[in-house]
Amino acid sequence: MKKVFYCLLLIAGIVVSNSSFAQKKPTNYYVKLSTDSGSCTIRLYNETPLHRDNFIKLTEKHFYDSLLFHRVIKDFMIQGGDPDSKNAPAGKMLGNGDAGYTVAAEFNDSLFHKKGVLAAARDNNPAKASSGCQFYIVQGKKYTEADLDRIEQTRLQGKKIPLSQREVYKTIGGTPFLDRNYTVYGEVVEGIELVDKIAATKTDGNDRPIQDMRMKVELLSKKETRKLEKKLKKEKEKKK
Repeated sequence: MKKVFYCLLLIAGIVVSNSSFAQKKPTNYYVKLSTDSGSCTIRLYNETPLHRDNFIKLTEKHFYDSLLFHRVIKDFMIQGGDPDSKNAPAGKMLGNGDAGYTVAAEFNDSLFHKKGVLAAARDNNPAKASSGCQFYIVQGKKYTEADLDRIEQTRLQGKKIPLSQREVYKTIGGTPFLDRNYTVYGEVVEGIELVDKIAATKTDGNDRPIQDMRMKVELLSKKETRKLEKKLKKEKEKKK
């Protein structure tokens, strides 16, 4: 009888253990952003949990589905997430719609405005709190040492750009003058070509694309996340 009881306890333990494993949260979260022009995959940073969780919440509610990239500036960024853009007539100026709340700024010196990062838009407020829903993805451009020196003295008020980040801004590009002013909370890990494609589209006087650029955002499943990370790891190893 004791052996039977012990076996039952062992089986129960295994069930609980497997259940806990199944419910374990993934280390990283990824979203797939799709448009008629293609798609890209974005990793959300764990270093910015407020923005990460907010973006996941809105994604799971399908908040972003059918919204537009309503502000596009070549060599700068592509911006979307305005709920007013969903049924906006052609030519209407957009950018004032919001979710009704803000997200506290989460600045991190290791997270900077290199090409492909996801960052939060915001209005001009002292706390630099982010919009609850509007975001942008950086295209940017490449900078010289002299350019970066000038940005440090003017736009960054004397704050130094780390050498490692300088190298990225010189070789990959970005928008260094936005650092420490807007929260960066993710980056494109696949499909950066989509950002370039959208950034090259024709726009009107308000920087809105002439042809509507609608989006759909989906959270990758655990299975999709494992498959993606395995692929990214292989690609990284090949570059070594």
